[in-house]
Amino acid sequence: MTESIEGTAPGWITDLMDTLGAPGAGVAIAAENLFPPLPSEVILPLAGFAAARGSMQLTSALVWTTLGSVIGALALYGVGAWLGRERTAAIASKLPLVKVSDIEKTERWFRRHGTKAVFFGRMIPLFRSFISIPAGVERMPIPVFLALTTLGSFIWNAIFVLAGYLLGDNWEEVTGYVDVYSKVVLGATALAVAAFVVVRVSRRGPGARHRE
Repeated sequence: MTESIEGTAPGWITDLMDTLGAPGAGVAIAAENLFPPLPSEVILPLAGFAAARGSMQLTSALVWTTLGSVIGALALYGVGAWLGRERTAAIASKLPLVKVSDIEKTERWFRRHGTKAVFFGRMIPLFRSFISIPAGVERMPIPVFLALTTLGSFIWNAIFVLAGYLLGDNWEEVTGYVDVYSKVVLGATALAVAAFVVVRVSRRGPGARHRE
């Protein structure tokens, strides 16, 4: 690469891009899919910034980051396929307040809406990684899974890579907007979980606990 990438990104990410170029960005995004706490909102605009500086081609940045997303998603799909329905149900049944009927409802929901969930899930923080697991559990046809994951990932990645490319030295501004979006999603998730717990506990009631 012609210049070292500077900024507040974690050192290992900048090292990957400095050493490998666009494939390094792909490796970083594959790792982000497997370990969601890693900052995709930093990796993607940083790759766009690197393309703006001539350190890699913009097209290469888009292709490699999308390939990294697909590889990471396939790995998690494999985890879901290995778990299967029986193991998943056995694990879930041991969780507090979770019933086997909850798993059955989730399976029915995924059969009806799985394609939309995989596609749009690629654009939602946290869920963009985990949505691959139920797809594997339900054995969604791999060609369908690959097509939906590739398209959804490309759209998500392109938004942030292009933002970093256009913002140039100000690429880090993107992270502030994504941080707000992530907090809204996580807040809504926390509220949904809290509502589920409250409803389930209220339905059990003292009488249910006494019978048990």
